[in-house]
Amino acid sequence: MIAMKNLGIKGLVAGLAIACSLTLPAVAAEINGVKFADTVKVGGSDLKLNGLGMRTKVVFKVYAAGLYLTEKKTTPADIMMVQGPRRVTLVMMRDLTSEEFGNAFMTGLNNNLSQAEKSKIVSQISKFGEIFASIESLKKGDVLHIDWIPGTGTQTELNGKKVGESVPDLAFYNAILRIWIGDKPADSSLKPALLGARS
Repeated sequence: MIAMKNLGIKGLVAGLAIACSLTLPAVAAEINGVKFADTVKVGGSDLKLNGLGMRTKVVFKVYAAGLYLTEKKTTPADIMMVQGPRRVTLVMMRDLTSEEFGNAFMTGLNNNLSQAEKSKIVSQISKFGEIFASIESLKKGDVLHIDWIPGTGTQTELNGKKVGESVPDLAFYNAILRIWIGDKPADSSLKPALLGARS
């Protein structure tokens, strides 16, 4: 009887352990020790990890990046057309000042947008610049989420805390994406990785 009771308790504990594990985000991939969940929830929707990679400059690792979409896509054009929320997650691999990050952001935009395209979103670019100006620096290990949420706009979180106000206009979020997956990406090896080329 005691053995049966112990078996029942063990079964219950095992069942609870399995149930608890199902509530945790599944780790889909890892790069240089940085883990990315298989799915995340943004704007009430479950997003899938489309791809991930490492942004390097010369020989230095700058950040690990992951792109999340409602469904997996393999071309920039298809990604720009995706309906619903999206997320870019950056995990810093080294310290950066807000000026360094802001300059890299502007360089990415300038390399991938025409003057006419930039003129249409100049107010959003300015507002986004204010967000980064409010961040003194980014430290190694910091996690930055840049989300597109329909009806809300582009929303930025640093280490789980919202930074600044939301920035409207899907064209602006697509412009941000082009920094990494545009015709002149910030890192030529990161682009195909975010498009899912990395296994």
